[in-house]
Amino acid sequence: MRSLGVVVEYNPFHNGHMFHLEESIKMTNADVVIAVMSGQFLQRGEPALVSKWTRTKMALINGVDIVIELPYAFATQKAELFASGAISILTGLNCETVCFGSEQGNIKDFERTINLMNDKKEEYDTLVQSFSQEGNSFPKAASLAFSTLTKDVHVLDLTKPNNILGYHYVKAIKEQHSPLHAFTIERTNAGYHDPEFNSSTIASATSIRKALFENNGNINTVGQYVPNGTYQLLSHYLKSTGGFHRWEDYFDLLKYRVLCSTASELSEIYEVEEGLEYRLQQCMKESKNYVEFMTKLKTKRYTWTRLQRMCTHLLTNTNKEKMQKVSQNKQSDYIRLLGMSEKGQAYLKQTKKDLGLPLVSKVSALESEMLDMDIRATNTFAMKFHEPARSDWMKLEYSKPPIRYDKEKQKFQN
Repeated sequence: MRSLGVVVEYNPFHNGHMFHLEESIKMTNADVVIAVMSGQFLQRGEPALVSKWTRTKMALINGVDIVIELPYAFATQKAELFASGAISILTGLNCETVCFGSEQGNIKDFERTINLMNDKKEEYDTLVQSFSQEGNSFPKAASLAFSTLTKDVHVLDLTKPNNILGYHYVKAIKEQHSPLHAFTIERTNAGYHDPEFNSSTIASATSIRKALFENNGNINTVGQYVPNGTYQLLSHYLKSTGGFHRWEDYFDLLKYRVLCSTASELSEIYEVEEGLEYRLQQCMKESKNYVEFMTKLKTKRYTWTRLQRMCTHLLTNTNKEKMQKVSQNKQSDYIRLLGMSEKGQAYLKQTKKDLGLPLVSKVSALESEMLDMDIRATNTFAMKFHEPARSDWMKLEYSKPPIRYDKEKQKFQN
């Protein structure tokens, strides 16, 4: 079976994702689609709108055959580590192709840019350091360095979020000597972070979440932008849990963590750097909600996203030393199976003996510090709920088998 890999968050799965999936299948002539999907917390340092299990169902019901969890150690990282972890999993699954959306839409531009940056790595690193010393955030310093080096050359626009991720996917393939072949599809209509609806059928996940929160979870406000399967799953999640997940749900926990820890304890958390522990405590004392806290905390040097990731690590008590240890080789320790169709099951059966990483369907089957982080992330995600629901959600991490989806009957087996 010809296999296609996609790296996703599906927060939630919308019509733009469906377009990307269908076009990717056409472009690669794929028989089976493997999605590497972030778990309970995402790359921008946010809790997912709904659980990874519901998003797994969204993926399966809309055409994906295998859903694999991208470990927390990569899912909540900057683009380079996020991409490297995902590529290592697709390579471990013997996937043949990977297809990502980009603003550029031409894979040769990605390859040309990577070759150029390899040739000018020392110059680039020096420029990044220089721009950082001027007080710019790392993404801004990197963008300025890149622009300086490539002002007279036709290369990628690395100010665009999907181009940045795509660049790191292709770079990771080269660094890992992966046999994956990369393809890209140009994004249409809505931009990655567009906060408003600009089309009658295509909208960014950001604008969909914004509309849901501004309208008290009213699913009808986003119905035209998501497939029917997503609509039904969002509706069921809302009815069964009472609401979607957002940072405000965890603000009290974050406030407790920040104010009941010493500055020294805070400094041991991943991404708390350069005296941020003191700023964290001062801003938290003055803030009554999450948005107010983040607005006070943000500086020119640190982006909102960078600070959100730091706050996520504070919530999950992710230690610097452990995070650096588990992510230092930029490759996952395992393949965590969340769900599959019958075709996906057949693919896994066919390739199981040749997998490059251990396949995990039960967390009790593997001892791993990386996997421990995933479990802790689920425990934190469950804190939104009241007991006994909270404990029940935590138990799912150990008790829930991979979801199986029968495409012919359009029915989930669990």
